Amino acid sequence: MADIVQQRVEDRLPGLEQLERVANVNAVAAYKRVFFLSLHQYEINVLELIKKRRARIGYHFKREDIEFPIIQRINNVFKRAASKWKEDVQLWLSQVAFCKKWGTKSQLSKVFSSMLAIHPDKPSLWIMAAKCEMEDLNSSESARHLFLRALRFHPENQKVYQEYFRMELMHAEKLRKQQQELEMAKIDIGEYTFSPEILSGGLAEVVYRDATEKIKGAQFMLSLLQIAAIFDFTKDLQDKILQNLQAQHTDESVTWDFMARRELEAPGAPKLHSAQGRASDVDRREERCCAVYEEGLKSLATEPMWTHYVTFCLDRFKRKTNVTELKEKRRERLLEVLQRAHDALLLQESFYRTWLQVLLSVGHMDTATQVAIAATKCFSQSVEIWSLSLQTLVHVKSGEVGSLFQEALKHVNPKDSLPLWQLYAEWSIVSQCPQDTDALFQVPVAASVGVRSMKETYLEWAYKTGGYKRARKTFKSLHEHRPFSKAFFTKMVQIEKEQENPKISNLRDYYERALREFGSTDDDLWMDFIREELGALGNPENCGRLHWRAMKSLVGESVERFTMQYTLLQTGHI
Repeated sequence: MADIVQQRVEDRLPGLEQLERVANVNAVAAYKRVFFLSLHQYEINVLELIKKRRARIGYHFKREDIEFPIIQRINNVFKRAASKWKEDVQLWLSQVAFCKKWGTKSQLSKVFSSMLAIHPDKPSLWIMAAKCEMEDLNSSESARHLFLRALRFHPENQKVYQEYFRMELMHAEKLRKQQQELEMAKIDIGEYTFSPEILSGGLAEVVYRDATEKIKGAQFMLSLLQIAAIFDFTKDLQDKILQNLQAQHTDESVTWDFMARRELEAPGAPKLHSAQGRASDVDRREERCCAVYEEGLKSLATEPMWTHYVTFCLDRFKRKTNVTELKEKRRERLLEVLQRAHDALLLQESFYRTWLQVLLSVGHMDTATQVAIAATKCFSQSVEIWSLSLQTLVHVKSGEVGSLFQEALKHVNPKDSLPLWQLYAEWSIVSQCPQDTDALFQVPVAASVGVRSMKETYLEWAYKTGGYKRARKTFKSLHEHRPFSKAFFTKMVQIEKEQENPKISNLRDYYERALREFGSTDDDLWMDFIREELGALGNPENCGRLHWRAMKSLVGESVERFTMQYTLLQTGHI
């Protein structure tokens, strides 16, 4: 039966191909694509079902009569689909996954070969093909051949070189294991011998030399060193890479960072049992790390170099320890390095937050104030730095907060100043008189700076400090000045409904003004208005008119959502 269905399905293809020549090419091509995918997915589902049934009944015979024909048909479908849609990489990868799962690994080399002939510009596919040869097909020679071909197309691709380097080390490791097994079994292998150079990673060293000639930079060399460190027989190779790194790349901060952090793993004192002894050993290691950073700063006092140094100190500071002396030593070291980097004008903006947090945590309020003000001079146009510094000054209750807020607003871009205005308003509400706070709110509103959020905050503050009348007055002074937020109107609706005798006329006015701005997209707003009319204050007869207006105003998916919600409301389900 399956063969008949297959034949009938394939009989349709010539007709589709003719139709493609005379009809809408894109539409027919899309149909054919779906057709192929549906066909092969159906066959795969059949295979999965057979696998489950075999497991359930414990029957494991006649695979060549049952599964193999289906697998062959699926591979044929993949082959025809790939020849039709050669550019679809995902289709090729699906066939690779199928071959791996269903035991047709003999097809893998052919699939990859065909795919790479069409997609030689994708390094990841070359790497995938080489890994498949090495790991799935156990062929180091084929994997090496693929990497060499890949380098013809991508002679300076770091990832290709890294994986080629890794493959040669894996190959050497495999040979070493084979040699050990033969020696343990005491098998005479005659004249055949394992090359000591290859066993020690000689081929990988050749790849390393070629790679570093074409690709310069300490970061790439370090990536190869990290790969080599995975294998326990590469000490000589690692030493060569380290020598080259120190000889060629001392002008790069990553070299110094790597050399410094290596001191943490350097051989030290014998295993210590007391917490104090272990802490002292860790402290000595960290001091050696810092000595390397200090040496690097003598010749490379750059921002990246200071960044690595600060990051190291911060990483060590964050590590937990129960030894108070070590904890304090790490904190003092971090604060010292932060101060020195700042004095050199080479401290990254992101570190100031950490610096201030540490200072405040130990109660150094005066120093925190000085650092906060100094940070704003280094990054005078940064909203984040101004916000951080102002929050710090508010926390320490500095008398310079008000003047510093005004200074901040002079330097930052008005379009980005909303966080500062919000912070300014929060501080003013707590620290200044109502008249000053009211005047402060009116400045960003008049200048249309972050006006959406500020209006809502202004309205809420007016209600809290002056009650309903002041909130109404504030709303009236703002409701003609765009832009608006929906929350501005809904906040006024909430305030009105909190009154002892809310007025429906006012509620309708707020809703109408909100709908004027958001009525074309916000179906929830229409539903809230309808519910209001259905309530104790409203007039249910107005609901029909509101429904008619909503259907005319709403666009896109909001129409469908509104229709569904309105139907549920009418039927009593919501």
